[in-house]
Amino acid sequence: MYNTTVILRRSYRNTFLVSKMCTAIQNNSVESSIKKKLIDSLNPSYIEIINESYMHNVPKGSETHFKIIAVSDKFKDVPLIKRHRMINELLQSELEGSVHALSIIAKTPDQWKEKSTITPSPACRGGFGK
Repeated sequence: MYNTTVILRRSYRNTFLVSKMCTAIQNNSVESSIKKKLIDSLNPSYIEIINESYMHNVPKGSETHFKIIAVSDKFKDVPLIKRHRMINELLQSELEGSVHALSIIAKTPDQWKEKSTITPSPACRGGFGK
C-alpha cells in the first residue's frame, strides 16, 4: 500500500500518523466516525461530510482534510465560535489523530433556508505559504 522506505524516513510521530492514516483508509473509519458522532449529538436536519484530502499533497485515499456542513436546531442562539467549538469537542479524537484540517459550516435550519449554497474550498497551494 505504501512504500516502506518513505515511511521509515519520517520521524516517529509522522510514522505513527501515517500508520493511523493507513488504517483509516482501509476502514474509511474517519469519515464514518465523524458522521456518526455529529448525527448522534446534533440530530442535524442536514449533514454533509466532504473529504477534501484529494485536493492536498497526501496519499491517495487519505482522510486528512474535511469540510463539514451541519444544520441543526442545537445551533439556535449559539454564536458561531461556540458552534465550531461544539463540533471540535465532538471530534477531538479525530483531530488528535489523522485529521489535519477541518472546515466547518454550522447553521440553524433558518439560516440554511436563507442560504444553502456553499463556496467550494480553494485549491491547495502546497503549504509553507506558497
